[in-house]
Amino acid sequence: MAAEPLPELAAVHWRPRADARRLDRTSMLWTATTVAHVVPFIAAGIVLFVVQPLALPVSLASFAHAWVIPELYAQRGANVVRPKASRAPRDAEARSVGLLGDLVGHEARALHARTGLVLERGRLGVWLVGPAGALLVRMGGRRVVCYCVGVNDPALPSGDRIAHLLLALRADEEGFATVANLAFSGARWRVRRRLAAAMRPALDAGAAAARRLDTRAMP
Repeated sequence: MAAEPLPELAAVHWRPRADARRLDRTSMLWTATTVAHVVPFIAAGIVLFVVQPLALPVSLASFAHAWVIPELYAQRGANVVRPKASRAPRDAEARSVGLLGDLVGHEARALHARTGLVLERGRLGVWLVGPAGALLVRMGGRRVVCYCVGVNDPALPSGDRIAHLLLALRADEEGFATVANLAFSGARWRVRRRLAAAMRPALDAGAAAARRLDTRAMP
């Protein structure tokens, strides 16, 4: 538990505080919800084809729906770190990135320069922080939780936005996960497919770091 919980928690007082067990429960709920959406379309497509083979086009359309629904969820998750145009002047952007570099190590600084995301290891997993959201790669590296969270100042350059989120994350990781709005929880490969190509190396690095954390956690 953090010594000083984030003050933003007061604005979402009805939310239970996030922890590893609650995140696992949320992940199971997302999986169950996805299955509940997908299975009826698959079953309907199979039944239609068995009853009437000439209905193959309808069956294929049903299978397409079963594929598209999880992909749309994953797209919503990937959108939390989609690059957005900054309103700040170019020199302010450059200064903010330089100041952000003072908060992180060389590896994270190099990754941010290539992908726009900052890698931060935590107790809940490995975080990839962007200007308006964060991806949490859970232990083992197979599942990603996508959060939409931002700083209420549109004039801030992207480096300052990431720095604000990074400091909040370091101050109270579980509080950060509580305040942030959950956008998606699911398989890493689904999110990776929907990320911009330049950001995929960050997710790969996060998965590798999450696997190392999982190995260290083993008795």
